[in-house]
Amino acid sequence: MAEYIYLLSKDAVIIKPPKKSSMLLRMVVLMFAMTFGVYICTICLQQISGLSKVNIKDIQVINEPSNTADRGLSHVPKLHYPNPESFSREECVDNPVRYFAIVSTQRSGSGWFETLLNSHVNVSSNGEIFSVLDRRRNVSAIVGTLDRVYNLDWFSSASKNECSAAVGFKWMLNQGVMEHHEEIVEYLNRRDVSVIFLFRRNLLRRMVSLLANSYDKYAKLLNGTHKSHVHTTEEPATVLLQAETLSKYKPIVNSTLLISDLRQAEILVAKALEYYNTTRHMVVYYEDLVNNSKKLEEVQEFMRLPVMELRSRQVKIHKGPLSELIKNWEDVNKTLYGTEYENYLRADY
Repeated sequence: MAEYIYLLSKDAVIIKPPKKSSMLLRMVVLMFAMTFGVYICTICLQQISGLSKVNIKDIQVINEPSNTADRGLSHVPKLHYPNPESFSREECVDNPVRYFAIVSTQRSGSGWFETLLNSHVNVSSNGEIFSVLDRRRNVSAIVGTLDRVYNLDWFSSASKNECSAAVGFKWMLNQGVMEHHEEIVEYLNRRDVSVIFLFRRNLLRRMVSLLANSYDKYAKLLNGTHKSHVHTTEEPATVLLQAETLSKYKPIVNSTLLISDLRQAEILVAKALEYYNTTRHMVVYYEDLVNNSKKLEEVQEFMRLPVMELRSRQVKIHKGPLSELIKNWEDVNKTLYGTEYENYLRADY
């Protein structure tokens, strides 16, 4: 390296090394700062990445509908605020109302089930409204009847008041449900009506109940009066006597057509579930309601209602083993034994 020589006088010479380059020093400092900065950024990014992973892993979404879950149970219906033409809801105008329909077949426990629902303070189920032919004569008549019910313009003994939280009725499969299913499905989905399918697993017991009820329509066993159901609104002794009187009749089941009739009943139910698959719905069986007390809670939750203890005053008519209820039991037993319907012979409900 070159040295600078300073001459102070002719007798004195001082040799002094040169100053370090300021540019080199700046470069060294800059490189150090950059390296340290990169190190700090790397540490920060690692910490942020770690936190993100923990958050994503630990967070759980509550009440998110599953894409593969049954649409009927996952879809939350819209809230309705009906404005009836026949009366004013006044202070209840802002109370939402759920719409529902109980779709069933005769002698499947729908009457008993409806009395259970109507024991809920917030429910008004208006009975079998389409039993009247004019109300189901065509699609226009059906839609007009549905509008009256869901607009709260339908009044029956089951009507609570303008503050009802759930309004509906029961509808049998042979009352226009199957013939006009496309138009009805469109209506139910458009108005967000929840459908409760109620069926009976033991179709043989249902058949016995159908035959006995059909016989009583003409025989009128209770002092010349036909009764499809017996309720405890009267004296307990009277109620028990009525139920016992009705249960004494033992129908004769056509054993020749028995398997064919049972199969046709199964097909009808399967078609109904297929036709109404796109609605918000749940399927309930009479036997489950009888044997599982939690099933009624599931129904109330499906209807988005506060869960209450539900009670019915309806009394069961046909009790005991089927061997005591069918007159030609030996023929029926022989026909079903060894078939897919053999379990019907032993079931209690």
